[in-house]
Amino acid sequence: MTGRGDPPEGTPEGVPGGGEDEYRSVVFDESFVRAARLQEFSAQERMGEHARAVRSRHAWARAGASRQAVALVLLIAIAFAAAVYMGVRHPYQTPQPQTVEPLHSSVVPLAPRGEVPGGPPDRLFRSSPAAEFRTGAEGVTVPGARRTQSFSESQVMTALTTAKEYLVKSAIDPGVLTGGPVRAVRLLLDPAQQTQFDQSFAHPVDDGRHAATGWLTRFNPAEVTLADTPVRVRGTLTVVERSPATLEVAADHVFVYAVEQAHERGPDHASLFTVRREARFRFDRNDLRDHHLELVQSTVLAGPQACAANASGYLRPMLAGQTAKGDAPTGTDPYTTGRTTVSLCGVMAPGTQPALDGQS
Repeated sequence: MTGRGDPPEGTPEGVPGGGEDEYRSVVFDESFVRAARLQEFSAQERMGEHARAVRSRHAWARAGASRQAVALVLLIAIAFAAAVYMGVRHPYQTPQPQTVEPLHSSVVPLAPRGEVPGGPPDRLFRSSPAAEFRTGAEGVTVPGARRTQSFSESQVMTALTTAKEYLVKSAIDPGVLTGGPVRAVRLLLDPAQQTQFDQSFAHPVDDGRHAATGWLTRFNPAEVTLADTPVRVRGTLTVVERSPATLEVAADHVFVYAVEQAHERGPDHASLFTVRREARFRFDRNDLRDHHLELVQSTVLAGPQACAANASGYLRPMLAGQTAKGDAPTGTDPYTTGRTTVSLCGVMAPGTQPALDGQS
């Protein structure tokens, strides 16, 4: 026998092409087997106790690795497209950078009525309106902070304490008052204002923008020295929200200094010099984060001081025994082109100087 042959009876009638052709349409190829929902366990697997004859095939197993790879690539492509779309068309507007406003300042001398009173500093303070003022930084009081619509309580408190720090360093610190370094004051300013600050000290001028005394209080050490007694201070700080991006602190303080003529110290020859300073400080969110502020307005009334004194670089107190008879502000020429210097002057009201008559 060399192989399989036809049955002895021959090929049955009605069967075309032999027995193999009869089952050709139901041959199970490999793809058909992989797609089957049920898979029969092997004989070895069926020998176990309570073993099932078949098991279900997971859909991912039927789909094959290639279909999983296609789905994964498609998912990554959709995620990438969504990220690009959100990056280009996100609903949040980019905040516009805040414009830093330059300082606008005015320094107004206040001329005395008659002779400037002199005497020991303690006696002068006791007989002046500053008798009940606090001393030094204690006079710059910070109110309680409350959150605003757009700023938290801690941000409001940061604005108030930074404004206080500026006032203490610019109007109470002895080194700054006597013409010393001003770097500590400069570092508190928003960097966009520091160039204007530097110009005001390099070339001070009474033009409303570049007076050094608009930024801080200082005396010419060649003319005036401070008496050995603390500065007396009284004033207020208030805070408001100007916009969702800006806080503003308004400061209104009176500083009273006991001063003497330089190089001629004497316990009975001091006089009082009063500076009323109103300031507006502005803070954006970057300023609050970086411990900076913007000084946008400063109004200074200072006396006793001669109307003719140039107070753009230093305040120039009139000292004990000096008078301002016939003193008047210099004229302003409206026909002069270029930078305009505006001369302003006031007169100290009665009662603002120490009343020493009858005092012991």
